[in-house]
Amino acid sequence: MSVSTAASAQTVCAPLPVLGRDVTVPLVTGGEVTYAALDYAASAPALQRVWDDVAAYAPYYGSVHRGAGYLSQLSTDLFENARRTVAGFLDCRPDDQLVFTRSTTDSLNLLARALPADCQVFVFETEHHASLLPWQDARVTCLDAPRTPRQAVETLERALADRDPYGPALVCVTGASNVTGELWPVRELAAAAHAHGARIVLDAAQLAPHHPVSVQDLDVDWIAFSGHKLYAPFGSGVLAGRADWLQAAEPYLAGGGASRRVTRREDGGVAVEWHESAARHEAGSPNVIGAYSIASACKALTEAGFDTLVARERYLIEKVRSGLAEVPEVRILSLFGDDAPRVGVISFVVEGWNSSHFAAALSAEYGIGVRDGLFCAHPLVRTLLGSDPQTQGECGAPEAAPGEKSLNAIRVSFGAGTPDEHVERFVNAVRELVADGAKWSYRTEDGRCVPAV
Repeated sequence: MSVSTAASAQTVCAPLPVLGRDVTVPLVTGGEVTYAALDYAASAPALQRVWDDVAAYAPYYGSVHRGAGYLSQLSTDLFENARRTVAGFLDCRPDDQLVFTRSTTDSLNLLARALPADCQVFVFETEHHASLLPWQDARVTCLDAPRTPRQAVETLERALADRDPYGPALVCVTGASNVTGELWPVRELAAAAHAHGARIVLDAAQLAPHHPVSVQDLDVDWIAFSGHKLYAPFGSGVLAGRADWLQAAEPYLAGGGASRRVTRREDGGVAVEWHESAARHEAGSPNVIGAYSIASACKALTEAGFDTLVARERYLIEKVRSGLAEVPEVRILSLFGDDAPRVGVISFVVEGWNSSHFAAALSAEYGIGVRDGLFCAHPLVRTLLGSDPQTQGECGAPEAAPGEKSLNAIRVSFGAGTPDEHVERFVNAVRELVADGAKWSYRTEDGRCVPAV
């Protein structure tokens, strides 16, 4: 990125207002500092716009789909309008279904329950556990981590060419890695899947908050993502895409709302006719506030303009990567190399430091929140780190047994609400910790590295 482009990204697009931007936290060394939230890949802070929209609706909250009263009807309209808003945000096909779930994990488990009999699933070992683990009841082929986008496509093509061509098949792939931030060649992988008679589901948990996502342009069959990574709290997610497998499957949850008609049978049992709409998999009282918050976030991001948001994020990515590159002890983890396009998610290790110890010092001494560990992507992080364990240091990683050397990394992640000062403070803190060491002592408590009292 040129200097002029970086300056333009910095001045034209200010951070979107988010909750918590003025929260102060205590430091073990004394005093307080404004908290630098740099763990967006786990949960992004709520947009102020989302919070305001939810607060304005809250007095009118009512039951959904079941009430004749005004508030119930208003809430039902709000819920269904949210469905249409999110479908538009994703550029869904006219006959696609959009189901509100609890999270990306819930969405992919729902799809796993809807797989046709004898379906074969293809998934790379690089996936987050949410998209790696739900398929255990199917025939799963786990593909090795590719080292280039082209290799990812070629690996999938070979695997699909060797499969039983007469059975159903599904490919599950991430849009952006939750470990390296690197963008995956989704459109090319979708083309490969369809050329071999397979379908594809996109885990967009890390992609949708950072880039526009079009179901039609990418030509994916389903897409899953979570509200809490899209600046929308309240525990809601989305599964959107082809209706046929969802309509043919038994409801994900059995209960009210999923059923169209329930009668007693002569043998004393119960006969059920299930809905064929999205309601089939939304049993119980829907999370209308969660759905509304996602729709509000979709509107806010669209109005802000993804071109502007992406340009500013690239500026922040370059600021962090170039800053870390100046510290010889830091190694940034990557599958596809330094030039790969990516979102604001960067993982790294520091020579001579256990990553849990380093992350704890960033928090306790600088007020910077990052993540350490294997990031619910154990096979990928272990592949990137290899077999060389880190120095144990004063604290171990949560995944390591007491006294055991560990494999773990540090992840910094940011997005539309991140001010420049947060990433600048982070880079300066890394430099200081590497050069001078921690100012405080730390110990392991309940598997976590914490300041010693």
